Amino acid sequence: MSIKDILKNSFLDQFNTPMDMSRILTSLLCAAVLGIYVFVIYRITCRKAFYSKGFAISLVAIDMITAAVIMAVQSSAIISLGMVGALSIVRFRTAIKDPMDLAFLFWVISVGIICGAALYEIAILASLLITVVMLVLHFIPNVRPALLLIVNLENVDAEPALKEVLKKRTSFYKIKSRNVTSTGLDMIVELKTANETDLIKQINLLEQVSAATLMNHDGEVTY
Repeated sequence: MSIKDILKNSFLDQFNTPMDMSRILTSLLCAAVLGIYVFVIYRITCRKAFYSKGFAISLVAIDMITAAVIMAVQSSAIISLGMVGALSIVRFRTAIKDPMDLAFLFWVISVGIICGAALYEIAILASLLITVVMLVLHFIPNVRPALLLIVNLENVDAEPALKEVLKKRTSFYKIKSRNVTSTGLDMIVELKTANETDLIKQINLLEQVSAATLMNHDGEVTY
């Protein structure tokens, strides 16, 4: 037997893993339990205003589907090659904008792969450690985000007076936009202040301020 035949047989032997019913049920059951576990952690740590139950349920389904795919790939080299070809033409159109959602997707896919390979201890231990890290980071207080001030000035010449108030009443401010109109000047200012009520009060005391709004925003925090 040549070296080529030995390598060929060795490669094919890797796809002859026995798949009895107990192995299949154990892998799928472990994937389902860990998928539900990830579902619960996602529900606890989700900070978005609109919680997507459909996405959370899909985490469990993806976990089990991945485990089933890995078991099928292990059983036959032909199936593995066909699976690679089939998955290569799949195109996902839904954009994942939240990095945490992407992290949970990778988590359940990894757990599904590990359970499909019958490495249950690794899947359980990895899930527990990931949970500890995520919960610790989840409950660390956030840096207080900057505020957005939207102010309408009746005259462009009123900007220096506004800047003087911002300089005294804020620890940081940055003018994000100026919009000059026929009726005056509209400005958006990013700022940080320890006393929001006092700041908005002092701005409204300026003679040429027609309106001022202070609001939170969910964008990037400026340090």
